[in-house]
Amino acid sequence: MTSKQQPKLFTPVQIGDLHSTPPLLGLHTGVDRQGTGDRQQKNKLKEYLMNTPVVLITGALTGIGRATALAFAKEGACIVISGRRDEVGQELVAELRTFGAEAEYWRADVRHEDDVRSLVDKTVARFGRLDVAVNAAGTEGKPGSVTEQSAESYAATFDTNVLGTLLSMKHELRVLLPQRHGSIINVSSTYGQTGAAGASIYAASKHAVVGLTQSAALEAAESGVRVNAVAPGPIDTGMLTRFTGTDERKAGLVSTVPLKRLGKPEEIAQMIVFLASDKASFSTGATFAADGGKTAR
Repeated sequence: MTSKQQPKLFTPVQIGDLHSTPPLLGLHTGVDRQGTGDRQQKNKLKEYLMNTPVVLITGALTGIGRATALAFAKEGACIVISGRRDEVGQELVAELRTFGAEAEYWRADVRHEDDVRSLVDKTVARFGRLDVAVNAAGTEGKPGSVTEQSAESYAATFDTNVLGTLLSMKHELRVLLPQRHGSIINVSSTYGQTGAAGASIYAASKHAVVGLTQSAALEAAESGVRVNAVAPGPIDTGMLTRFTGTDERKAGLVSTVPLKRLGKPEEIAQMIVFLASDKASFSTGATFAADGGKTAR
């Protein structure tokens, strides 16, 4: 998908003869807002925020989550990112702002409901509403056969991948349902549609994400809120490197992909941007594969 083909999520606010991006509105530019122009500037800012989608992304500091934050920044969205590494989060916020986006980082562990509740509340307090939520927080867990797993390895994976998704949707929908609009995109996996030798708990957790997505979509449909999932195949991320362990195993995984390459995080991010946009307005309860043809075999 080229930049010309990317679905735009909002129409830029027009100021004079210019289509404004956030820097022209004085955001992160040090523009003096004092004096007679202050009221006009505030009105322009208010208009901009009213016409700009507010996007919340969990697990935003690496991989697909990070690529998604950058993709929405290039679309001009207001973005809230979350994770558990404050320095990395602040560095990403600074990068997002170079695209003219309004961006904030708040620390949150999706395994803990108080963190998730606070994250959503801070987002609404900062931007006035929530339009799009991307639940990208996840872990590969402990690779190995079923006989090598334990209650501890099960909990370590399910607490993040399943409970984290459930808690995130619970509090995102708390805001979206009364608004009667919005879109949630959960990150599942092709392993959420098939079995995976050596990754049984991870695969089970991603099957659960699909089930949660479909159930939430049915519950939210009458309110006009859409809930979908993306199912990436092998994507070139740190998680994949940890999961495969060696270059030989990674190459073996690539050999199962008809396109004969790993996907890029940016390719998944573009699908997420599309699903968040009005161009996907009739899609809900669905899981969209982006796997180089892997599940077509």
